[in-house]
Amino acid sequence: MSFPLLTVTAALPAVGAVLTAAVPAARRTAAKWLALVFSLATLVLAAIVVVRFEPGGDRYQLNESHAWIKDFGVRYELGVDGIAVALIALTAVLIPFVILAGWNDADPLETKSSRWRPTQGFFALILMVEAMVIISFEATDVFLFYIFFEAMLIPMYFLIGGFGDRAHAGGDEAAATQRSYAAVKFLLYNLVGGLIMLAAVIGLHVVAGTFSLAEIAEARANGSLEMATNTERLLFLGFFFAFAVKAPLWPLHTWLPNAMGEATAPVAVLITAVVDKVGTFAMLRFCLQLFPEASKWATPVIIVLALISIIYGALLAVGQRDIKRLVAYASISHFGFIVLGIFAMTSQGQSGATLYMVNHGLSTAALMLVAGFLISRRGSRLIADYGGVQKVAPVLAGTFLVGGLATLSLPGLAPFVSEFLVLVGTFAAYPVAGIIATLGIVLAALYTLVLYQRTMTGPVKAEVHGMPDLKARELVVVAPLIALLLFLGVFPKPLTDIVNPAVKHTMSDVRKTDPTPEIEAEAAK
Repeated sequence: MSFPLLTVTAALPAVGAVLTAAVPAARRTAAKWLALVFSLATLVLAAIVVVRFEPGGDRYQLNESHAWIKDFGVRYELGVDGIAVALIALTAVLIPFVILAGWNDADPLETKSSRWRPTQGFFALILMVEAMVIISFEATDVFLFYIFFEAMLIPMYFLIGGFGDRAHAGGDEAAATQRSYAAVKFLLYNLVGGLIMLAAVIGLHVVAGTFSLAEIAEARANGSLEMATNTERLLFLGFFFAFAVKAPLWPLHTWLPNAMGEATAPVAVLITAVVDKVGTFAMLRFCLQLFPEASKWATPVIIVLALISIIYGALLAVGQRDIKRLVAYASISHFGFIVLGIFAMTSQGQSGATLYMVNHGLSTAALMLVAGFLISRRGSRLIADYGGVQKVAPVLAGTFLVGGLATLSLPGLAPFVSEFLVLVGTFAAYPVAGIIATLGIVLAALYTLVLYQRTMTGPVKAEVHGMPDLKARELVVVAPLIALLLFLGVFPKPLTDIVNPAVKHTMSDVRKTDPTPEIEAEAAK
């Protein structure tokens, strides 16, 4: 029996979570280091997954399959394609930085709310989320995926509600109220989506007789599985609704600004750079693969929703007074680009969407974590409370600028490549949609540069005088993220080589080919 690499990669952070939670209360520093060691060990395993994956090989590799719940036809099946490999790598890369950035975020405070800040619990929950996200990317059994898709809501609920942002203007009582509201809203939205998906999962089993992606694909190929048109569409809608909530896509997005605003900066990164990617990933793996005809049927409406997300999120980001909520609305806009690329049904669009998932994770992590360092120094999330920071903390201001420029997809930084591919792929199939989506780029430049101007330039405000620059631990967090943004911005080939074969399989699932350029079409005549 071969070594179960995928199982161990997902299980290691879960083991780390249990051991971290078991560290005695007085040994907070030991708990932090233990969590960091397990996150780095998971990163090593994820790197082995990347190395062992063969882009030109089978669609799903490193497969594991075992009987689980025989009476219901549920199997423990794991396997990764290029898209899953890229997102597992992103998750494993970001978690150590999340832990380092939140090194002191859960230390006890001299307030009544101290009991809600056990350091061990904070880091254990982060590792548990990592474990559930990784196995969600690996699962090739629909029911197995569903279990962890829903289970990750529990640790995220406690991370949002129990370890909220300390920079709250309303004091401890108001902060606790807002945290509770944000956590409950996050949970309810995602639970409703999950319950609707559960009905669709059961319906899929009734129709297909199995939860296995491999068995369903084989049945479709040999003609033994045919879904009625209305049945396929209803099942597609059940799956897509849950993924659109997680993504988040307009109008199911409203939980995200609350959750990111009230969470600590590292937890906000965990939400939007890691957990939310499960939603867009699942659109590619499950919606398009299981329900190809329904996916094409729903494409026009989904493209409209994606365009609304792009413009709406960017417009609200322009008007924000809270730094973290601005980044949240910017993320809604970016997720609109990802969904647009997926449902443009072109190879360039879907490759761009996958790259966007990775690059958005890196750029949002860089911007939000530096914003968190800034907020922790000043004790305020309001943009108006800053000014002239670049004169007293130039390294902090410089890294904040690079993170912001990556967010607006400046050429030379990683998000530019993905956004360009999404727009080119969309324009090839839906020219009007591609033109409208470009407005998001203009608005992104507006909200990013205005944010930098109002916080970092101008006269130095009295409250900003004496603000310390980034410390060694903070530089260790930010510098590698910026290096990755630069590297993938000028040399994205290592990532595209892994992703593109998986995209070809997805295009084959929906029986779509790229539109022929007009010049080539004319020449052919």
